[in-house]
Amino acid sequence: MNTMNTEQKYQNLQRDLSALGSVAIAFSSGVDSTFLLKTAHTLLGDRVVAVTARSCSFPQRELHEAIAFCQSEHIQHIICDSEELSIEGFSQNPVNRCYLCKNELLGKVWAIARAHGLAHVAEGSTMDDLADYRPGLLAVKEQGVKSPLRQAGLTKEEIRRLSQEIGLSTWDKQSFACLSSRFPYGEAITAERLLMIDQAEQLLLDMGLRQVRVRCHGNLARIETDEDGFLILSDRQQRQTIHTRFKSFGFTYVSLDLLGYRTGSMNETLPSLKNAGTPNAE
Repeated sequence: MNTMNTEQKYQNLQRDLSALGSVAIAFSSGVDSTFLLKTAHTLLGDRVVAVTARSCSFPQRELHEAIAFCQSEHIQHIICDSEELSIEGFSQNPVNRCYLCKNELLGKVWAIARAHGLAHVAEGSTMDDLADYRPGLLAVKEQGVKSPLRQAGLTKEEIRRLSQEIGLSTWDKQSFACLSSRFPYGEAITAERLLMIDQAEQLLLDMGLRQVRVRCHGNLARIETDEDGFLILSDRQQRQTIHTRFKSFGFTYVSLDLLGYRTGSMNETLPSLKNAGTPNAE
């Protein structure tokens, strides 16, 4: 059991990042990768490069935020095209979908790292990721990619607190996962359906919902949100607007999940695979 306090973990993170010397960081503009990138850049300066993958499962708003952050922090930022749908088997949405995606993406990040003379590649998984089915972590381990936040023993809550302390606006940003995670395993993923989900979630965010997922079950959209989101959706006119707009995006039915937002809800159908393919933190 890890008994270190948050400050000790942060000191260990800084020590570990300094020891890397140079690193390319897979950067999604989320809470964790933003904190990792900021900390690494503070310590290593121009020996850090941020790499962001552009694809149809990565919303434009997240790409724009990644670009804006690197510009504001004067961090070298490389955007690579990583189209998951071209990976053999990915569009069939197998249970190891995240492994297929992460394996391809990290290969591209490694190529960029080598081209820029960087010694390492790092990604932003945390201790919380070990509590769910995360097959992408197997690709991290196989490719020798560093996971400094996990190595330091940091949890999502601790990263939010530290992010606030160092002045990052992302400290209270909603959690995000790629749009491909919105489909039940075995249900086909297409560019058209990814666009439907992107449009639907953007509509809800524009209406004031913060933590939200639109899960796609055939022609049915299942909305997951937090307690504040439930309050917004209690308004009949808001619900009518959502139903009308969702139909224009291509959905026939719209439902609200009574349990609300939770990470990895699609994994609830895979109890026998809990933690399968998820290596222990190095």
